[in-house]
Amino acid sequence: MGKKKGRNEIHKNRRKRKRFLVPGLVIGLILAVLAWNWIGARSPERLAEGEILMPGDYVRRETKTPLSPALFVGKTARAYQVASEIPEVLDQIYCYCECDKHMGHSSLLSCFTDSHGAT
Repeated sequence: MGKKKGRNEIHKNRRKRKRFLVPGLVIGLILAVLAWNWIGARSPERLAEGEILMPGDYVRRETKTPLSPALFVGKTARAYQVASEIPEVLDQIYCYCECDKHMGHSSLLSCFTDSHGAT
């Protein structure tokens, strides 16, 4: 029937798993730090000199204001109205059309600083 694994073979498999555990944790930690920095919510260059961030503080990423809702009609005008009423909320939401890659947008709020939000 089946061959039983010897004691040395079992220990060898355990050593292999341990050998990859620490580098895996280090790589995971590095990726987590990079992801946190990529989000940019706490980037130091956006802080005033001497300003200290407390846990839970929010630093706005988009510096432009949304376009006026008067430039649009119907549901589009309402969307731009909402964007001007709650910019801090929209600035924390990722836009799934990937406009960050091809238009340089930093958040969903960025879509409403130009006519991109109308589409």
